Amino acid sequence: MRRGVAAGALLPLAACGFTPLYAEGDSSLSAAAEMATVRIEPLRDRVGQQMHNFLRDRLNPNGQPVAPSYQLRLQITESLSELGVRRDETATRANLRLTTDFTLSDTGSGEQLLNGRSTSTTSYDILENPFATTISERDARERALREVADDIQTRLAVYFANS
Repeated sequence: MRRGVAAGALLPLAACGFTPLYAEGDSSLSAAAEMATVRIEPLRDRVGQQMHNFLRDRLNPNGQPVAPSYQLRLQITESLSELGVRRDETATRANLRLTTDFTLSDTGSGEQLLNGRSTSTTSYDILENPFATTISERDARERALREVADDIQTRLAVYFANS
């Protein structure tokens, strides 16, 4: 009975042309197959390296492509704002804002295919212990990088699915 109800609920989706974004049907048209041909430009600092690794895991799970069709360039900007001030004017909370501008271009022609900006704001506590604050800030940075990498992956997948 339950299976019949579930199947009946999914039936209208078949009529509307719904297809999963990461469908593995025709591999030449699959968004996942297209994303696997994207070469991610390396970035210099530690934050850039982390972003590069997060994106590589999402776009190229089998490693960098040997003959990339696309190139992804990133520029990361980070800002920190303190809030939650005590009476003695020391901050107890901070917001870490990570903004990444990205450009997808065709490696053959050099034509820019997609430009975008992805932003994430994460918060963390400023504690009495400086080591604990450093760890808290590092965790907030990693969370922001993961969110931005997820957003970029989704935007690239939508681009490839529609092109």
